[in-house]
Amino acid sequence: MSKADVLFVNMCRDIIDNGYSSEGQIVRAKWEDGTPAHTIKRFGVINRYDLQEEFPALTLRPTFVKSAVDELLWIWQRKSNNIHDLKPHIWDEWADEDGSIGKAYGYQMGVKYKFAQGEMDQVDNVLWCLKNTPYSRRIMTNIFNFQDLHEMNLEPCAYSVTFNVTGNKLNAILNQRSQDVLAANNWNVVQYSVLVHMMAQVSGLEPGELVHVIADAHIYDRHIEIVKELIERPQFPAPKFRLNPDVKDFYKFTTDDIEIIDYQKNPQITGIPIAI
Repeated sequence: MSKADVLFVNMCRDIIDNGYSSEGQIVRAKWEDGTPAHTIKRFGVINRYDLQEEFPALTLRPTFVKSAVDELLWIWQRKSNNIHDLKPHIWDEWADEDGSIGKAYGYQMGVKYKFAQGEMDQVDNVLWCLKNTPYSRRIMTNIFNFQDLHEMNLEPCAYSVTFNVTGNKLNAILNQRSQDVLAANNWNVVQYSVLVHMMAQVSGLEPGELVHVIADAHIYDRHIEIVKELIERPQFPAPKFRLNPDVKDFYKFTTDDIEIIDYQKNPQITGIPIAI
């Protein structure tokens, strides 16, 4: 069975059984009908995924891996903050009339800084360090830029990645301030698992472990019954993942370089309400 399924089920059960409810509090998020979107949450959830052991796509329901990776490349490779550069429509609610989400996500990845090795952006610094100083303890990105928060249409949820090399294996910690567990958990896990595979391949390393740290892992009130049904579904073995071995430049990767093999999964859940 997929270990990603087991982690997801245990996390959801813990949130439902032991979580803290925001009922009675003033909350920012609202449903489409204007009703306050309350949650039950757990603070400081940590999940670990061994990428040598399996590719952590849920089998409880499908995760659209290529769509998830397109968003990842939109941020990390294209360094864009405009939804017209993105195939999925997941950011449409936060875009202005020109398609911009403000100085968020990809915009922050494209800002250049003065590093010891010269002026470059955060992604290029990671790539340089993995090739030249792989055992450094300073290989990281952070897009929660306080001076630009007022110009972001949504403050970053997944805001920081720390890379760390152990032997010949590339590990990463994804830090997330907040997560809608039903809508986004495996989407983010799959994205950053693929990122580790990509970064490892272009740096002459092997993918190691992804550690996902979520400060506020929550289930919305209108998602609880959906989640209860979801976590009782049958579980299947994890799919196999293949990345085109010929690509040695991070900026050359496309979603066509990804192959998901033997992906057994339960039916998709449609019509999940999204709080904004």
